[in-house]
Amino acid sequence: MAEVSSKELYEFKKTLKELAEKKGRGTELVSVYIPPDKQLSDVGKHMRDELGQSANIKSKQTRKNVQSAIEVILQRIRLFKQPPENGLVLFVGMIPKGGPGTEKMETYVFEPPEPITTYWYQCNNVFFLEPLEYMIEERETYGLAVVDRKEATIATLKGKKVTILNHLTSGVPGKHKAGGQSQRRFDRVIEDAAREFLKRIANHINEEFLPLKDDLKAVVIGGPGFTKNDLVDADYIQYEIKNKIIATVDTSYTGEFGIREVIEKSTDILDDLDVMHEKKIVQKFLKELIKDNGLYSYGEDEVRNNLVIGAVDTLLLSEDLSLIRKTFKCPTCGFEKEFTVKNQSEADSIKERCPNCNEIIKEDSSELLVDDFVEKAEEMNTAIEFISTETEEGMQLYRAFGGIAAILRYYVGH
Repeated sequence: MAEVSSKELYEFKKTLKELAEKKGRGTELVSVYIPPDKQLSDVGKHMRDELGQSANIKSKQTRKNVQSAIEVILQRIRLFKQPPENGLVLFVGMIPKGGPGTEKMETYVFEPPEPITTYWYQCNNVFFLEPLEYMIEERETYGLAVVDRKEATIATLKGKKVTILNHLTSGVPGKHKAGGQSQRRFDRVIEDAAREFLKRIANHINEEFLPLKDDLKAVVIGGPGFTKNDLVDADYIQYEIKNKIIATVDTSYTGEFGIREVIEKSTDILDDLDVMHEKKIVQKFLKELIKDNGLYSYGEDEVRNNLVIGAVDTLLLSEDLSLIRKTFKCPTCGFEKEFTVKNQSEADSIKERCPNCNEIIKEDSSELLVDDFVEKAEEMNTAIEFISTETEEGMQLYRAFGGIAAILRYYVGH
């Protein structure tokens, strides 16, 4: 995905989650995706056409709400001379807050993190989020190759996109029965040609994958025979790429069909890599935890303090962390105090008095605890790892350490 900071990506994911929870009473929530090269005048014309078509909607309430949403979209796109670099997304609709009559118009307009490729207009009882959800899928690059004695195909996989980078043919002769000296000589020729072809494949793998090595998460080699094993066992592939080979798989085909087969047979292996990354991060924290002067920190207050002084190298936050950070303020003197609560009901029960003027302090602002930590981590150029609870280690982080932990840059004492 395009270069975005951890904070921006987190905010984008949070917005998507909020949008996914919005529901309309009828098919009156409007979603519009505008590619960067789309003329806004054409979008305006289409919206006016849809405004005319909406007169045919049978339900009076739905008709009125759809027309109001389209009018809001027309107003918003007039604010732009042209779409931003990645295009423009608009979600507009009447969202009920309770029973009938509690609907309020909500409008979301933003530039996505990647370019929009297709113009979409859709009315439904939910917002159309699939193109944006696809953008935030974890999409590291994987190197793929499928080889046999006759041909080799080299490709990359990023998300769902397969890119064929190179296709080679060997020219290695087939088996031939000559007998005697001629046969042995011919076998040597075949073996020499096969070895040269392996070197050629390796050179092309090096040429294609080395420029990608920082983004290349893993390499899988496939093929119908033993050539793939010969390639992996030989020392022809550059070590930085060779170290990323995680599997060889048997395929029935070579060429592009073989690449597709490699992907199908490697799905579980590739999925496990994300899980392994999470497990390794948490295990690194746990190893520090048992050292005498370990570079670890956990718990909300301790990790926050270490973040503020710049001692945190990697911040670990559980994806299931849902606590809220509230700031309370004295209405008289401005004294402030922060509280972390599970929900609004817990916040409402706080009746603390100001130490200066004995007034009951009142809630002034609120944000998710995760946002508070992400913001501080961004300020300190600290790496952030969001850890799921799908692994034993992830669950341990959430249950035993409250979902907040850190690997430190230097020892600060405990």
